[in-house]
Parts: sequence; C-alpha cells; structure tokens
Amino acid sequence: MLRIGLTGGIGAGKSALSKTFAECGGIIVDGDVIAREVVEPGTEGLAALVAEFGDDILQPDGSLDRPALAAKAFRDDEARAKLNGIVHPLVGKRRAEIIAAVSQDAVVVEDIPLLVESGMAPLFPLVVIVHAPVELRLRRLVEQRGMPEEDARARIAAQANDDQRRAVADIWLDNSGELGEFVERARDVWHNRILPFSHNLSERQAARAPARLVPADPTWPDQARRIVNRLKTACGHRALRIDHIGSTALPDFDAKDVIDIQITVQSLDVADELVDPLLSAGYPRLEHITQDAAKADARSTVDRFDHSDDPALWHKRVHASADPGRPTNVHIRVDGQPNQQFALLFVDWLKANPGVRDDYLKVKRGADASGAGDTVRYATAKEPWFLDAYRRAWEWADTTGWKPQPKP
Repeated sequence: MLRIGLTGGIGAGKSALSKTFAECGGIIVDGDVIAREVVEPGTEGLAALVAEFGDDILQPDGSLDRPALAAKAFRDDEARAKLNGIVHPLVGKRRAEIIAAVSQDAVVVEDIPLLVESGMAPLFPLVVIVHAPVELRLRRLVEQRGMPEEDARARIAAQANDDQRRAVADIWLDNSGELGEFVERARDVWHNRILPFSHNLSERQAARAPARLVPADPTWPDQARRIVNRLKTACGHRALRIDHIGSTALPDFDAKDVIDIQITVQSLDVADELVDPLLSAGYPRLEHITQDAAKADARSTVDRFDHSDDPALWHKRVHASADPGRPTNVHIRVDGQPNQQFALLFVDWLKANPGVRDDYLKVKRGADASGAGDTVRYATAKEPWFLDAYRRAWEWADTTGWKPQPKP
C-alpha cells in the first residue's frame, strides 16, 4: 500500500485534487469529512467540545454550530490548541480504522488539512502540497464559501505558511490558474509518478535512476532533510544517527541525481528489523546488491585497517527509494565500523580540501564520459582514484583529529 499525504492551505484546492486522484483510482481518506464525523451529535468529540467551549457552540437541534466554534477556537493559539487536542486524536483513530480496511495494493490519499502543523508529514512516503496565493485563497473563501473576510483571514493566518509547506513537499502543485490545467497536471503526477511508485513498492524494487552527472542542485540538501526526517520516523530509536552522505551532500558539486543517506545502527540484526518499516516508508531492501556493496566498501579501504580481511567489518544493508521522482540510496551500516566511519569522513574531507574536491570532480566527469550512463562502468572508472584517496583522507583525519560530527 502506498500512502500519500495531501494538504494545502484552506482555499488552495485540495478538494479538486482529491477528486482528480479519486477518478484516477485513488482511495481518498478525507480529514475534513472525518473531522465532521467525529463531532456529530451523540459523539464523545462533540461532548468534549461543549465541555471546553460552552453550550453556545451548538445549534438548536444539538448539532455543532461551526462558525460559532471557529469564532472561539481561532481567536488565539491556546484556544486553537485545545480544539486540536480534542479533535486530532479522534480523527487519527478513525483514519486508522478506515485504512485498515483498505486493500494492500491500493493507493491511499489522505487529505489532511493540518498535515504540516501537526508534524505528520514524515509519516508518508510522499507528500503532495496544493498551493495558491493567499489573496486568491481569501477570495475563494469569501466568494465561493460565503465566509466573512475576517474569519477567512484568521483561518489562513492560523495555518502553516508557504515556506513551512515547501519544507515537507515532495510534490508542489500550483492551483492558481485554470482548473482544467490543474487537473491535467494532477493526472500527469498520478500516472507518471504515483502509479510507478506504487508498482515499485508492491514489487519491492527501486526506481531506476540514470547514472549521469547533472549540475549541482541547490535543493538537494532540502530534499535530503525531508528524507532524513522520514527515515527517522520509520526507524525510531533503532537508528543511532541518520546522515546525508555522498556527492549530493557537498555544496555546489555536480553529481548523479541520487541522494545517498546513511543509517547507523548498533548491529546488522537491528538493520534487519528495519526491513518492513523502511518498505512502508517507500524504501525496499535490495537483497541482490547487499553483499556486492559490502565487498566494494572493503576493497576501497583495504590499506587502512588491520582487520580488513574480516568480512564482518564490511557488511551492510542497502535500501533504495521506490519513488521515480526522487532516486535515493539508503546504506545501513554498523556504528564504529570502517565503512560507516568513512562515509562521514569523506564528506568532511572534501569540504575541508577544495583542491581534492576539484580533483574528484574531474575524475567523476571522466567516469561519466566513459561510463555513458552505465552504473558499473561509472563506479569502476572512479575506483583507481579512490584507492589512493581513502588513504589520504584517513591521513588527514589522523592529522586533524577528525571525529564524526555530533549526530544531527
């Protein structure tokens, strides 16, 4: 099952996107609908709201007077927190019940108005944000929903801002133009990203990524932060630290458009416990390359460690993203072992030594030209440089007293 988190500011157009995804075959779990359901007459939710905000939030027939509640609940942060503290747990419980009844091969789209504000974004393998400018949203609320302008502005101000939404957005869909154009973009996202993602996940396979260098992308660090937060949520206490490693962790450095992440664990037994949580997060384990990757790690640092002939020092687990829109490799290594340490050292060494960094970029460009998109040829072309670079990096580490930075 692929679970997608969908959100956007009030009036941005989440309903239009949900409708489109539903027409494409998605199972929509609408947070607004559930939120209304859990405060219907006779529910514990409505009783709790009355106890907190008073009888005057009820209509004569005993149902909730939503404008009256909004006037009280959105007047300040404390009142809004009380409202959320009552409604959110009930909505979460009901949402879990609905999802538990869904087929395991479904794509579930969870429309959650306060996805960002509630800190729920890392729970989803993919987060889609619907965006529209504030003034356009305000006009929609006033003209289409009949909401008083003052109330509309208060509702908008109480929600996350664009920067906060961008920080968690895997997909950003602008809905400030014609509805037909928006629907076409949504359908394109569904068929060319969401469905392939779902297929890869069901097959427990990674999305294919071209092995070609591309110009440095200034958003790589932001993308990596989203991935790290997602992995932290999936791994919980079993991850000792999670780091952005590899070439995309270097500022202004051309690289393959594949983000590398390292999860540090206490043992490979712990790594094996993460197979299902990481699959649910969108990262299937790649069984067929795990041992080859371990051997490659071992070859790379063979001259540095007295016990480099011990295969146990080099074992790791490898996962990769099933999302074709964000190729990612996830390396799970054991704390303190040479391959885990070097992944952290290598980034720091290149950051501290511009000359080495320039030299490595030349090697990468040569490997890119000779590899012509073939991953194995690309890696093989770089290996002679690495045989010496590993030794030099560790000499630098010994000279400077390098230690891994505190865990992020």
